[in-house]
Amino acid sequence: MGGGQRGMGRRGGDSTAHCSTGTARRGRQIPTTTTTTTLQPPSSPSHPSAPFLSFSLPPSLPTIAASGRGMRAVGVLGLGALLAWLPPAHTDTFSALRSVRQARGNEGRLLRRLRAYLREESARLRRLSRFYEKVRALHQDPGASVDNPLSAFSLIKRLSSDWPSVVYSSEATENSRALHVGFQELQRELPGAEDLDGAARALMRLQDVYALSVKGMANGLFQPTSTDRPPLYSPGRRVSLSADDCFHVGKVAYDTGDFYHSIMWLEEAVSRFRLSYGSWNPEEERGSLEDALDYLAFSYFMAGNISHALTLSREFLHYDPSNQRVTTNVAKYEKLLATHGDRVGRPLQRPNVTQLQNRDAYEELCQGLGAQMAPEQPSHLGCSYETNGSPYLLLQPAKKETLRLQPYIVLYHDFVSDAEAETIKGLAGPWLQRSVVASGEKQQKVEYRISKSAWLKDTADPVVRALELRMAAITGLDLRPPYAEYLQVVNYGLGGHYEPHFDHATSRKSPLYRMKSGNRIATVMIYLSAVEAGGSTAFIYANFSVPVVKNAALFWWNLRRNGDGDGDTLHAGCPVLAGDKWVANKWIHEYGQEFRRPCSRDPRD
Repeated sequence: MGGGQRGMGRRGGDSTAHCSTGTARRGRQIPTTTTTTTLQPPSSPSHPSAPFLSFSLPPSLPTIAASGRGMRAVGVLGLGALLAWLPPAHTDTFSALRSVRQARGNEGRLLRRLRAYLREESARLRRLSRFYEKVRALHQDPGASVDNPLSAFSLIKRLSSDWPSVVYSSEATENSRALHVGFQELQRELPGAEDLDGAARALMRLQDVYALSVKGMANGLFQPTSTDRPPLYSPGRRVSLSADDCFHVGKVAYDTGDFYHSIMWLEEAVSRFRLSYGSWNPEEERGSLEDALDYLAFSYFMAGNISHALTLSREFLHYDPSNQRVTTNVAKYEKLLATHGDRVGRPLQRPNVTQLQNRDAYEELCQGLGAQMAPEQPSHLGCSYETNGSPYLLLQPAKKETLRLQPYIVLYHDFVSDAEAETIKGLAGPWLQRSVVASGEKQQKVEYRISKSAWLKDTADPVVRALELRMAAITGLDLRPPYAEYLQVVNYGLGGHYEPHFDHATSRKSPLYRMKSGNRIATVMIYLSAVEAGGSTAFIYANFSVPVVKNAALFWWNLRRNGDGDGDTLHAGCPVLAGDKWVANKWIHEYGQEFRRPCSRDPRD
């Protein structure tokens, strides 16, 4: 079970947009509307219908996909198995930083293979170089005349034996084959095209939520577009993006009809390609200045800026004057400008792919990177040592910080130790799989939740059992099955987030009710790691956010005492800007808590 209900957090219930770039198809036609003018845009698997135009698509850039490999888990699976569970597979690398770290390890193995290949090839080339120098010296030696029978024999021997051995040597093939075999052994575990596109969408998500400058990101800076604000994150080592990196991000946006983002990223790609034009870089062989100009021109056209599309297309022809497709487009752009004029209108609006109603409030809370407290804090908000009447806490009371009374939200500091957190992460790590959410009666992967998760029984390890007892002590609730779900451990990925949602079910059709223990009455969320930036938990209607506090536990009630869902608990996991975010969730259900949290005399409470 992946967690909450979208409910009031967005329009259209559980609807969501799914984006996939894949490999663009050649020759796809887009219907004409008001004229027979035909333009030929760069390739894309899908384009929105465009006024005045129908399109013929050129070939796309190549992509490489990796297949997944599954394993079956035993013993540590939680109640999520009742709802949805698949064997872990080497897919969705971008959705958990643990998987990204594994990918880095695999690249290290490839690097060792490449080093062996270079060593063997260098030895082969040194032998070739010695052969070349030997033969060249003979040709330059006036005394090495073929009149000498020994020289003649040597010449014939070289041409009949040595040269064929050089030209048809299998050594190079064998060296290359060893490299290929090494790659194929790892290929099923390597990120594929879906991961690359997911990583590109993660960069655009960070750009949007934290209002980051594209140029700054490309230069390795996490600088907001507002110049009066300091960088949100300053890495110890700055990592810049190449022109081809920017091109790919722009193309992912282009392929989904998102010209707002494609223009910004392709502009940066064009700028960087122009700086390095004419210098070959093996890392940039998939994209080029011409490619970037091609996609950028059409993005501007779709944005209504025909004159700039024309300017970019003319620049393209400066580098590739024989390209008939772009030559035809230039003529059509000129005709459109002459007959219809430039259609520059209002600036492109950022698409709301997941139809999030509370987007502005959500992003403002995330950008705050911390809790926004009320101007006047009531005296009963503060810190205390709590035993909650439990003998379990007498010798080591819980360090409780009350953050809000409505909704009731508290933070327990130092709730787990470093060793306990590492044990829990280690137990869950091998079983992580892409997180899903409830959509009606089904579970599905969605763009608005990027993470991987696993479920742990309390029998998985004594540490998990001790944690269960501690949570029962601080909440005063019954956590025995089936009154609570097993512990869900979550690892967030690149730009990992969970947009505004409720933890409790908002529909009786929710899979939560299959447990026959009622709705989720309360949530305990434990931060198992620290992050360098981002990742806060934002409560949208309560208008405050809680930063990640390593080893602390956040607790809140999802339901009011009358059993209704508390709308003020709409919350979100802000995208992780930098760092490796792990959390553990414990969802406690209504049944079994009747005398532990009884109803109020006031039916509205």
